[in-house]
Amino acid sequence: MTQYLLAGVDGSPQSTAAARWAAGEAVRRGIPLRLVHARTWLDDIHADPSRPTDVRALMLRMLSDAQTEVRRSHPELEVHTELIGGGDPVDELAEAATAAELLVLGSRGLGGFAGLLVGSAGLALAARCEVPTVLVRDFEGERPGDPDAREVVLGVDSHSPSPDVIDFAFHQAARLGAVLRAVHGWAPPAVWGYAGWVPPQAEADQFRVIEAELLAEALTGWREKYPDVVLVEDCRIGTGSSALVDLSADAALVVVGRRRRPHHAGMRIGPVAHAVLHHAQAPVAVVPHD
Repeated sequence: MTQYLLAGVDGSPQSTAAARWAAGEAVRRGIPLRLVHARTWLDDIHADPSRPTDVRALMLRMLSDAQTEVRRSHPELEVHTELIGGGDPVDELAEAATAAELLVLGSRGLGGFAGLLVGSAGLALAARCEVPTVLVRDFEGERPGDPDAREVVLGVDSHSPSPDVIDFAFHQAARLGAVLRAVHGWAPPAVWGYAGWVPPQAEADQFRVIEAELLAEALTGWREKYPDVVLVEDCRIGTGSSALVDLSADAALVVVGRRRRPHHAGMRIGPVAHAVLHHAQAPVAVVPHD
C-alpha cells in the first residue's frame, strides 16, 4: 500500500472527531486514509452477551460507519478500514503506524485544567510511536476560541531545538495556510527572588534580549526554507507549557516534541508535552526526535 495516514477509531465521539481531522489532513497531503480498530477485551464486554459471535460484525460495522462519516465530507478521499487485534492495543496500533506518515487518535477530557484530555492508550502511543502522533478532542457544542483558527503553535526548546519538530510545524502551517507562532517560555534566574530584592529593569531587559536571540537563532534558516509561511517569534516569561496551553484555545494545531527512547518502559514524554497533551484545547501533535 502507498504511504497513508492512520487513524484509530473505537466508535466514541472523540475517535469520530479524530477520523474527521485525519480525513482533512489526508486530503491536504494527497494520501489515502486508513481507519483501524484495535480490538480489546472491552469490545466483548460492551457487546450483547447473548450474541458473542456478533462482536466482530459490530466492530466492522463501527469501522464502516466511520468510513461513511469521513466520506460525507471528503467523497474524493481513498479510505480503507481494518480490524486488528490479538495483542496489546498499544502494540498493535504502534506497529500499524510504522509505515504511516501520521497517527491520529481521539482524546477525552473536560477541558482546560478542569480535567485530563488524554487517556492511557493515547499517552502511551504518543510516548513511543515512531511517527508523529496527533491527538484530537471532540467538543460538545462549539469549541472554545475561534473554530476557524489559522495559527499553528510550536513549542521551541531554544537551547536544544529539534529540526524534526520545527520542520513538521512549518509543513503543517504551509498545508493549512496558517501563521506559525514559535513559542519559547523562559524563567528569570532563581536568585532574583532571594532576600526579597527586585532586579533592575536593565537586567530584566537584558535577559529578554538574550532569550529572544536564542529563539531567533533556533529558527535560523527556516524562513528561507518556507518563504510562504508567516512566522511569529513569541518569547515570553513563564513556562513553555502554560504558554502553549493558553494559546491552544485559538490554535488550529499545537506542535510539541518528545525525545526518542531506546526502550518502551513507561510513558515518559517530557514535562512540556505531558502538560500540553493533558490540557490543550486544540489538536496536539507530538513529534519524536533524537
